[in-house]
Amino acid sequence: MSGGGNKKKPTKAQGWEEAGSEFYQESYPTDGEFDALQRDVNPKHLATLLPSKQTRAAATIRPRTNDNRTIRRQTSSRSRRDSTVHRRASTAADVQVSMLPDLSENLSNEQTTWEEIMQIKAMPVPMSQKKEMKAKILNEPNLRLQGYEQLNWKRRKIWRHFASRLKEFNTKLELWKNSLKRIEGHFGTGVVAYFIFLKYLLFLNLFIFLIIFLFIILPTLLVNLNDDSEQNVTETDNVVLDLIQGTGFMERSILFYGFYSNQTFNYTINETVMYYNFPLAYVCIAVLYFGVSLMSIVKSAANGFKDRVIEGEGQFYQYCNLIFGGWDFCIHNERSAGIKHKAIFNEIRACLEIERLVEMKQNRTKNEKTRLIIIRIIVNIIVLGTLAGCGCAIYYALMFSKEKQKTALENNEADFLLFIYGFIPSITIVCSNVLVPFLLKYLVTFEKYNPTFVIRITLMRTVLLRLASIFTLYASLVEITEDDNITCWETFVGQQIYKLVLTDFATHILLTFFINFPRALVARHVKNSFVRMVGEQSFDLPKHVLDVVYLQTLCWLGCFYAPLLSVMSFVIFFLLFYIKKFACLVNSQPSSTIYRASRSNSMFMIVLLISFVAAVIPMAYSFSEVRPSPSCGPFRHLHSVWYEVESTFYSTPNWVQDIISFLTTAGFAVPVFLILFLLLYYFKAVNSANRQMVIVLKNQLVLEGHDKQFLLERLSKFMKQQQEHQKRLRQIDVLQDGDTNISSN
Repeated sequence: MSGGGNKKKPTKAQGWEEAGSEFYQESYPTDGEFDALQRDVNPKHLATLLPSKQTRAAATIRPRTNDNRTIRRQTSSRSRRDSTVHRRASTAADVQVSMLPDLSENLSNEQTTWEEIMQIKAMPVPMSQKKEMKAKILNEPNLRLQGYEQLNWKRRKIWRHFASRLKEFNTKLELWKNSLKRIEGHFGTGVVAYFIFLKYLLFLNLFIFLIIFLFIILPTLLVNLNDDSEQNVTETDNVVLDLIQGTGFMERSILFYGFYSNQTFNYTINETVMYYNFPLAYVCIAVLYFGVSLMSIVKSAANGFKDRVIEGEGQFYQYCNLIFGGWDFCIHNERSAGIKHKAIFNEIRACLEIERLVEMKQNRTKNEKTRLIIIRIIVNIIVLGTLAGCGCAIYYALMFSKEKQKTALENNEADFLLFIYGFIPSITIVCSNVLVPFLLKYLVTFEKYNPTFVIRITLMRTVLLRLASIFTLYASLVEITEDDNITCWETFVGQQIYKLVLTDFATHILLTFFINFPRALVARHVKNSFVRMVGEQSFDLPKHVLDVVYLQTLCWLGCFYAPLLSVMSFVIFFLLFYIKKFACLVNSQPSSTIYRASRSNSMFMIVLLISFVAAVIPMAYSFSEVRPSPSCGPFRHLHSVWYEVESTFYSTPNWVQDIISFLTTAGFAVPVFLILFLLLYYFKAVNSANRQMVIVLKNQLVLEGHDKQFLLERLSKFMKQQQEHQKRLRQIDVLQDGDTNISSN
């Protein structure tokens, strides 16, 4: 039996433009009905034949209501309350006047005129058209505001003018404004979003440095205590090597943790003795800059979430979006425009490739699926083995470095050997971060993922590589802290992170100016195809993002053990902007992969959030579980860093302890949890209703399109009928004229 009962439901991939049969059933009128409607003078009858009207009539049958309908007059957008016309007349006169048009409704006032002019300024139209529209509005009569309304309007006008001037002044002082415009013009909005992200990290480190300087470094410099703490002894005769390694005189400076005192400072203000608990301030500032960093990351991620959701709504129209909305109008360079054309072409080809891979995935046999699963398992085992190997290499490099340094000190060997031994762990980490990503990119080609997922999984594996190296280094340092030869293990940890930051920064300089720049020159001036293939470079955005996020992770880890590492990171990020700018504009050409600003910002913040969590976990463990050095730092002779916060809490008044203790009990946590659960349920319900409304509105847009198509078809048919009618009339006139001429002859 070949029945039509089983209808194929539209899939999600087909888009919402194919509305379900439950929503509407199209029923176009016949030619006879339409000819009858043409003779009908009432246009409302024609509206009943529109597909959307018939859909609503078929979907819901509404009961007939009273035929007496209230006719509401459409009021103008200009407000009625500003009118100063007061009508005083009798009832009969009121009836007569009410039948006349209210001219005050069409008169504007000062406020509406000014708002319309402000709207004209923001319109994307030529300046001549703006001037014409403004002159037309100013020539119209308007009513003057009086009293409080006039005062409120003038206040708003002055404030908006002041805000506009302030915004204009701030734009002129914007850091790297011209450089960002140049990068945006050559590489588009996706790449310039990376440099804006770098500027964001620059100011984040500036904030971290300011709070550390105000509450930790400045009190120490003002009090100028002679601390008797014991420091690590690594004396050398070379000041330059001490400056690079953080040894010698650097160990006894404000750069490292061991310099700071564990005392409570006292000072007098207006004959009142005040106290400054320095250990408590030290740990609170660490918690503060971690908390501010988290809130800043979450806020930035939330700002980009709307753009990402809106962009994801058009995924069913990706080809239309690429062709009609994929161009980046910030590009003003001919070469970059040609590369942008090629990039759009490559993305369309990538979309087609994704569809081909999806079709291949659906048509795979059981043997092919089994073979692919085995290949992916083998690749993931190799990746995990590579990560484990890198971790082991870092661990043994650190142990080897420690043993060699100890032997060199005992044998009084040259300072240069101590310098080389000290940098072995940092060099090992940097080499693994530079070389292993090439292996990961090669391995992912065997897994046959779609291009978008290839970028994501490669990025996540590289993030895991860098975070694993940091975790291994930190765990190795904690193990080394048990050595009796290290009197201040916090300073030792700070030295290792300090050297790692310097090594990473030096690697950026070496790769950019001494390796990639000559490659770019050779590719630019040599015509050989193989040389050009080796020398040409594209701006690999995920790699550069990992570079700056890795530096920021080291800054979060090291600021507790080396407080001045924040200002050091600020300077490095400032210089790194120009290094990356050189790498972008001189060494590289635009990538064939299109990076949109919303996707780029989301990727940046996700990677930064993962790195933040990776930095918080070891710091939280160190605060609560690891015993501080007994001979240096603000927390000497304490069981843990967090013990200072606990002792301060128990020294507060009882009512403060009772309040905080109540906040940690189930009597407070359970109601808060229930309230949050109800709020979550409420917002989820609102979200579900909004999504349903969006679906309904989209389907209504589809119906409006069918209405337009129906009307255009009928209009075309009507015009053809009119043309045929006029043609017949002309033929009749010609025949009549011929008959008249014959009869006259």
